[in-house]
Amino acid sequence: MNSQTHSSIRKISSGEPPSWTRKWLVAMRPFALPASTMSVLFGTALAVTVGEAPFKGLLFLAALLGMAILHTGANLLNDVYDYKKGIDREANPVSGGVVRGWVTQREALVAGWLFLVVGSGIGLFIYSQVGTPILLIGVAGVLIGILYTWGPLPLKYCALGDLAVFLNFGVLGALGAWTVQTGTASWLPAVWAVPMSLLVVGILHSNNWRDIRSDSAGDIRTMAILFGDRRSEGYYAFLLFAPFILIVVLLSISRAVDIGPKMPLTFLVTLLAVPLAVKLKRRGELRRDPARVRDFLALDGATAQLNLLFGLLCIAALGLGSLIGT
Repeated sequence: MNSQTHSSIRKISSGEPPSWTRKWLVAMRPFALPASTMSVLFGTALAVTVGEAPFKGLLFLAALLGMAILHTGANLLNDVYDYKKGIDREANPVSGGVVRGWVTQREALVAGWLFLVVGSGIGLFIYSQVGTPILLIGVAGVLIGILYTWGPLPLKYCALGDLAVFLNFGVLGALGAWTVQTGTASWLPAVWAVPMSLLVVGILHSNNWRDIRSDSAGDIRTMAILFGDRRSEGYYAFLLFAPFILIVVLLSISRAVDIGPKMPLTFLVTLLAVPLAVKLKRRGELRRDPARVRDFLALDGATAQLNLLFGLLCIAALGLGSLIGT
């Protein structure tokens, strides 16, 4: 955590009246955006390197901005409906604008829908340049974001939040970015994005694992609640290490079966992130140690750091693979 974040936490904790900017930064949670935008970066890099598509800078920026805006809108709606459900009653150090009373439910609701409308508008611009394939992907992504905590059967409250995040912030994000650059959809970005998609689910699960008690009191269902504390530990371990195993499997399959481009051997560079995964697994195992409680409470943020590192290594692997021709 950098010095600026430490400073922000001190200001929030000290009870100082927050500025308008601080209120909305806390409410919008910009620190969470790498979880969604990484798939756009990966899908774009994949299209340019493996797909050999000419880089379309304006459309890339539109896709990246659109994803960030839609993610922010979904975050705001999530905060409102979680608060109404009675799930969120305690604020985390750098989030919780509604819980703190800094932003009213109505303000957050209006802002959330406004972000979704603006993000959808950017999507329509991309559609005008790319065509029907990106429209179908974009509509699916927006609907998943809206239905995550809104509607008669919100995905988050019906143990479908993990699947929603896996699709929106992983598979669909990468597929959409590939389609923006190439003009056509393909199975390749969807499959190659599965490892990083699992790590994004790991961020959500570590949050839900921590909140099993409060979420259960709110009469909702998450995968963490269905698994219970002990099996949630095993599920978390799977989400941490399956991405690395899948990279090796994809490398092997792409060479054994001639059905598409071979995954560059440079993807083995992602194994550099394994020690961090081991460290995170250990943090989860020590959750009942009174001296390590804070480590467990911050497990979602630490998992987000692993996701960021893994994603950057995947992008680096594509660049290196393209340079050395693996």
